[in-house]
Amino acid sequence: MSKILVIEDEAAIRRVLVKILSEENDTYKVDEAEDGLLGIEKIKSEDFDLILCDIKMPKMDGVEVLEAVKKIKPEIPIVMISGHGDLDTAVNTMRLGAFDYISKPPDLNRLLNTVRNALDRKELVVENKILKKKVSKKYEMIGDSEAISQIKDIIDKVAPTDARVLITGPNGTGKELVAHWLHQKSERAKGNMIEVNCAAIPSELIESELFGHVKGAFTSANKDRAGKFEAANGGTIFLDEIGDMSLSAQAKVLRALQESRIQRVGSDKDIKVDVRIIAATNKDLKKEIAEGRFREDLYHRLAVILVKVPALNERRDDIPLLVNHFSAKIANDQGTAKKVFSDKAIKLLQEYDWTGNIRELRNVIERLIILGGKEVSEQDVKLFASK
Repeated sequence: MSKILVIEDEAAIRRVLVKILSEENDTYKVDEAEDGLLGIEKIKSEDFDLILCDIKMPKMDGVEVLEAVKKIKPEIPIVMISGHGDLDTAVNTMRLGAFDYISKPPDLNRLLNTVRNALDRKELVVENKILKKKVSKKYEMIGDSEAISQIKDIIDKVAPTDARVLITGPNGTGKELVAHWLHQKSERAKGNMIEVNCAAIPSELIESELFGHVKGAFTSANKDRAGKFEAANGGTIFLDEIGDMSLSAQAKVLRALQESRIQRVGSDKDIKVDVRIIAATNKDLKKEIAEGRFREDLYHRLAVILVKVPALNERRDDIPLLVNHFSAKIANDQGTAKKVFSDKAIKLLQEYDWTGNIRELRNVIERLIILGGKEVSEQDVKLFASK
């Protein structure tokens, strides 16, 4: 059920809007308010998925309503309703955070498309806020080795800016941790961080996933859908494994970087987006460029700041800290007492060849906690670490 609030002082237009929306979809629950003050009271006391708001109203005009809603419940998309003389004001409301505007008298198709798009955007924002709450405590950078200290220093300097960052390093080293720290320490931290694993999405679907699509753009496109760039508007998009992205998608990402605009698949309408891009790869992108699999112009756009995450074998001094961190976390997750690792067990783990990096270390720690003795010994490591 999608709850929509129509704020409009002209009773005839208000009735038309309520009727159109109610008849369009039986899952739309439409409420109304005859002026801005009444609308704000309803917004404070109820949760709405979308607001349609007239610009020129007595008591409190639409611009004032927009500014108030952005402070009270900034996640609610607002579509402004503009009369002929309000067009410039309507355009300015987009800069203040309005989702879109429609003109009086409303064109039926444009109105319904705008409503569907706005509700899609709200759904994505809510989903990603829930996800962000679940994962925000998960991301910690553990270690005080020289390599990790340098990365933390770079993050502290770069995070407050909008500089694009390319993170490189082998699988399992924690490139996503760097991306999350950059976002959480930035001024965009209140916005969404949308993560896209480019290697996990089929090449024929990557453009739709990133930029969205309109109904009928391809066989299974049975409704308009916002993409990840729109969901990340005002925040950060993390393009993980970008070296696996198709060349056609690379071209569209390049345009988004250059113009801060995207187009949904099957549409020629530009959508303005304000997104910081962080990318990561385990590939040698210069080699990919030489072999024609990656665009050189995109590489230079992305690699304003380069962060190289070292393999675990290059930061063995951090292993005792990582063992302590993982053993505490695993014990907490399993509801058991934290196990102690003997000094000899730690030393043996520091000498191990960690081809799977931190991901492998975490798995080994969990195995040792389950299978080892009350105190994890050197013998436990010899028995279970390499299996």
